[in-house]
Amino acid sequence: MPDCIFCKIVAGQAPASVIHDEPDVMAFMGIHPTAPGECLVIPKAHVDHFTDLDDATAERMMRMAMRIGKRMRIVFTPLRVGMVVHGFGVPHAHLIIVPQDNPNHITSSHFSRVQDGRIAYGLDHIPKPDRATLDEHARLLSKS
Repeated sequence: MPDCIFCKIVAGQAPASVIHDEPDVMAFMGIHPTAPGECLVIPKAHVDHFTDLDDATAERMMRMAMRIGKRMRIVFTPLRVGMVVHGFGVPHAHLIIVPQDNPNHITSSHFSRVQDGRIAYGLDHIPKPDRATLDEHARLLSKS
């Protein structure tokens, strides 16, 4: 899909800090991580809905996520590693791997803020690490 940022990453047309790259799935660092190490696993083929993935691709994605999650526990020492299929943000199936330091980390604690006296959710206030930091985190997570 021409306007899909994940398809552009797969094609080498957009930058990414790649952790693993296999024939039909890949993992790379997220650009708005809620904690160091947060990353994504995607199918290389453009599939909008995660539930439309074929079983073999979903299995390969989960296996890759499990390997990265185990490494994440060593490198970043979170209390837990969570995995989320969110479905919004980028219309390309993706599995988000999140290092968690508290029970609310994977849900609202990092995405919420008070704006004009109301609770608002979004990514605008989450800092975007520089490419060198993302590359280093990808390097650390790519070791087996």
